[in-house]
Amino acid sequence: MSGSAARLQAIDAVIAYEAPHPTFTPTEAPGEVFGQNVFSKAVMRKRLPKGVYRSVVATIEQQKPLDPAVADTVASVMKDWALEMGATHYAHVFYPLTHSSAEKHDSFFEPDEDGGSIAEFAGKTLVQGEPDASSFPNGGLRSTFEARGYTGWDVTSPAYVLDNTNGRTLCIPTVFVSMTGEALDHKTPLLRSQQAMATQAARVLKLFGHEDPGTIVSYAGPEQEYFLIDRHFFLSRPDLLNAGRTLFGATPPKGQEFDDHYFGAIPDRVLAFMLHAERELFKVGIPAKTRHNEVAPGQFEIAPMFERSNLAADHQQLLMVTMKRVAREHGMELLFHEKPFAGVNGSGKHVNFSFGSSTVGNLLLPGDTPHENAQFLVFCAAIIRAVHKYGGLLRASVASASNDHRLGANEAPPAIISMFLGDQLTDVFDQVAKGGATSSKEKGTMTIGVDTLPVLPTDPGDRNRTSPFAFTGNRFEFRAPGSMQSIASPVYTINTIVTEALDHIATELETRLADGAEFHHAVQKVLEQIITDHGAAVFNGDGYSDEWKVEAEARGLKNLRTTVDALAELTTPEAVELFSRYGVFSERELHSRYEIAVEQYEMSIAVEAKLAIEMAATSILPAAIRYQTQLAQNVAALKAAGVEADTTLLEQASAPIAALREAVAALKAATFEPSGHGPAYARDVLLPAMTAVRAAADELETVVADDLWPLATYQEMLFIR
Repeated sequence: MSGSAARLQAIDAVIAYEAPHPTFTPTEAPGEVFGQNVFSKAVMRKRLPKGVYRSVVATIEQQKPLDPAVADTVASVMKDWALEMGATHYAHVFYPLTHSSAEKHDSFFEPDEDGGSIAEFAGKTLVQGEPDASSFPNGGLRSTFEARGYTGWDVTSPAYVLDNTNGRTLCIPTVFVSMTGEALDHKTPLLRSQQAMATQAARVLKLFGHEDPGTIVSYAGPEQEYFLIDRHFFLSRPDLLNAGRTLFGATPPKGQEFDDHYFGAIPDRVLAFMLHAERELFKVGIPAKTRHNEVAPGQFEIAPMFERSNLAADHQQLLMVTMKRVAREHGMELLFHEKPFAGVNGSGKHVNFSFGSSTVGNLLLPGDTPHENAQFLVFCAAIIRAVHKYGGLLRASVASASNDHRLGANEAPPAIISMFLGDQLTDVFDQVAKGGATSSKEKGTMTIGVDTLPVLPTDPGDRNRTSPFAFTGNRFEFRAPGSMQSIASPVYTINTIVTEALDHIATELETRLADGAEFHHAVQKVLEQIITDHGAAVFNGDGYSDEWKVEAEARGLKNLRTTVDALAELTTPEAVELFSRYGVFSERELHSRYEIAVEQYEMSIAVEAKLAIEMAATSILPAAIRYQTQLAQNVAALKAAGVEADTTLLEQASAPIAALREAVAALKAATFEPSGHGPAYARDVLLPAMTAVRAAADELETVVADDLWPLATYQEMLFIR
């Protein structure tokens, strides 16, 4: 089948699409499915002995050590519950260093001596599993022949039953470590960082008079952006199939310049998918809250409510798997790549971050008069210090070949890590730096001028979408994470750098109090010091402007434009000391993260380079040459008939064909150079060579006859749903 025929067949399939059967039933009350597949505290309270239940809840809510004696009881009850739900297998779910989820399924059932079967699930099976660890990225922590790895039950993240058309599986969230106890996953360092932060936050809170502040944890609410295209188009594009993004594609006549897609009416087919996906998410306890059209055509967003960050990270991984599966049931492909289409906005995963406990509440809630809220100012100041001192690590936590396509462009936060506080807090901290805050800008009201409309309250400051780390009223929003990545990496980085800042503040306050200082005077002096030393990180202006790059350099802020620049931050003595001091990573573990990230960066670009060569050589050039040949034959026929021939079209096709041949040859030579060049080679040689190939191919798309063009176009993929 020719490329153009495949395109037409894909369009015909979209037109003939029939929606699957509805997932909601008329008798189902809204919200009643939420958490129905989760081994929740409510389920445990009903089924577990009281003592066992209290022990498990103490581990979940107070980070108490898990009592091994309860495992057999919990395993037996969990097995019975799962069997009642229809589960036949169980799986330890873990999160290796691929930013994906992994799982190994085992049956509950074993043969008995009478030729039948019996369901078995012991406490030791619940607590520990042993998947093969040899083929997961490890960054030098293991040799390939060393296969043993362990999964360990994370009781703080509830088990759940996952539905499939043909059955159900009990899924148990776990950590994944080597035989030596070194972390081979994202969950382990996240849990370690939570524990470290809780210790230092408690020190500060006790100075404020909280004798029992509860266990402080961080909370996260990731906003997930994504694209949806018809699956027929997806399967017709080798670049989307293999790389997750289009390596070729001319800009369509209409993109996002009218802003008409943003928050527009959700198309019926997309809304049907969203409703179906949300129901599946509700069943496993994922609190999906918001859905809407995003800026680019074909782009959408889903945002959950805040949860403990460990649970939020697990839920985020499950959300991605679930949404991709449901999209396919609706005949669509969901694209999580940060930049699947050039020329329109890419996708991020904004991580909203706060911390607190049920006892002290949200520690980032300023109240109506933040200048009087010393506790809030101290915890906010800790984040100012953390972002300024370790901005490079924040940038490294979101570094990838795919995220490089959006960071720094006028669609995403710049690669310079700064923070936005807003007019009110900036004014308060300016007062602090000058000797003490005495006032706060108040909220106002807005009169719209229509008598039937209410008077609306206004915040004391605007928001700033160009800031990588912005205060948004009661939390900070880290806007730089990529849409494909696990949120665990940025969250454990934030946890750790905030831990260091809280440790510093607690030590400073304790020292001043021991020297006889009055408490509020000591707080004032510590805040003054932080704002003086670290206030350079605060920037409320336009992060997209060229002037900001100059100003940021003058302030001493790093501009780590690419992943190659950013990853070096992981190997500095300061980074090693930071993560080691708080038990988040050993030096070996941290270096392994660097090695894995570098390897994945190089492999991603190498795969794309080979794919670009293949597509150009086997699809685009043959189509262009067929078109060129037809034009040449027409010109020759006219000349033979004595008619003057217009050679404009032939000339328009011939120049980019020659350019494409030359660019492909150059990329092929660069790609098949001996290996071992390193990530800078991929960035400085392969990416520019790929850009040259794309430029020539995209020009050809605007020249070659449409009935000969082999690839589904941007116009088709972005606008036909």
